[in-house]
Amino acid sequence: MTSDNNYQLLERELAVDDPWRLDSNSFEQERYAQMLRLSCCNGDIVHALEVGCAAGAFTEMLAPHCQRVTVVDVMPQAIERARQRTRSWSNIAWVTCDIQRFSSAEQFDLIVVAEVLYYLKDISEMHAAILNLVGMLAPNGALVFGSARDAPCRRWGHAAGAETVISLLNESLSEIERLHCHTESVNEDCLLVLFRKPTNSSEHSNYGH
Repeated sequence: MTSDNNYQLLERELAVDDPWRLDSNSFEQERYAQMLRLSCCNGDIVHALEVGCAAGAFTEMLAPHCQRVTVVDVMPQAIERARQRTRSWSNIAWVTCDIQRFSSAEQFDLIVVAEVLYYLKDISEMHAAILNLVGMLAPNGALVFGSARDAPCRRWGHAAGAETVISLLNESLSEIERLHCHTESVNEDCLLVLFRKPTNSSEHSNYGH
């Protein structure tokens, strides 16, 4: 699937009241609850980066636990919907940008990237985005990744899903915890993984193995 097709797909999905049924689906609510638990693994969060905000459901859950949250999304429609939903919170900064091009001079102690990377064109673009994210993660910082698994993603026309991205993340980060969230529906099958950035390269070679 090309980048243009993915952009058009996101536009269509964002046109409805509850994109991806994030507010009405018990599977999504449980997935978000687990994502929040993993995100708070290090206690208080100084500065978090959320990559891809959908309609702001998880942003609204995460903001109370952070001094600051930076939200990056390629879709202006998503940013606007999430901004309206979280307007009572003053600690959120909004950036409309492709995650491969987003940069920050400040490192984040938490990065959350869920149901986003499979929208990229191919595995090389996913790898480039991961390297960019890892570079912005502070030493000992946490990265929470979530995605539908490879099989459903490929069925939907994407290049890859969770298993492929997890293997790429494991090249730079230490995997701490993995959860399998699924129901009887073939479209509700995802992995959530907590990673931590080692303080040095030798730690990565031994951590958690």
